[in-house]
Amino acid sequence: MRRYWTGNCGDCPVRGRCTTGKERRIRRWEHEHLVEEMRDRLGGSDDLMTLRRCTVEHPFGTIKAWMGATHFLTRGIKNVRAEMALNVLAYNIKRMVALVGNRGLMAAIPG
Repeated sequence: MRRYWTGNCGDCPVRGRCTTGKERRIRRWEHEHLVEEMRDRLGGSDDLMTLRRCTVEHPFGTIKAWMGATHFLTRGIKNVRAEMALNVLAYNIKRMVALVGNRGLMAAIPG
């Protein structure tokens, strides 16, 4: 946590976050600039969130439905990662079959 002190807070961009005391102190996380940059990127356009919903959340929802919308069958982070990797691999293979067909997928595999 960083602290900033100033006697003249009239032109400060974060003036609303200051205290009403004589020194007008604010506390700011040292990585707050990263959070502000992210807010600026996402706040400017709703299209980014729409794109994210379409491309990222759909596969996870499908995989979750395949798993029965329940917990992982394995225990431990290493095993859960392996289980999730297998689910993602199965999803990707199923998508490729849907997009290019069995023959197209087999033709693309070197051998």
